[in-house]
Amino acid sequence: QVQLAESGGGLVQPGGSLRLSCAASGRVSSIDDMGWFRQAPGKQRELVARIEYGGNTHYSDSLKGRFTASRDNAKNTVTLQMNNLVPEDTAVYVCYGDRPRMCVGMTCYNETRFWGQGTQVTVSS
Repeated sequence: QVQLAESGGGLVQPGGSLRLSCAASGRVSSIDDMGWFRQAPGKQRELVARIEYGGNTHYSDSLKGRFTASRDNAKNTVTLQMNNLVPEDTAVYVCYGDRPRMCVGMTCYNETRFWGQGTQVTVSS
């Protein structure tokens, strides 16, 4: 299993910045893609950023230029730097990690997505 723990959320004024971190533990060697979703009240969950194991990063088109995601495989962490925040960025931000289908000997495991608990980001004056 893999455990993910986010940190860095909080209250910030419009125009401000926050940096979120996600630490992975457990069988992290099995993880491929990692990234961030966010869930705002009354809205669908939104994929914010996806980071491939090699570091290639993909962003939601609406967030490009303001959010930067990165990954440190040696430390088993991913971060999300959020700049120029607006009230619409208020949401619970959740880290995820994907374990692709894998086989150990004769036992195969379906692809699995692991989730963190989430961290609240509130943008308000």
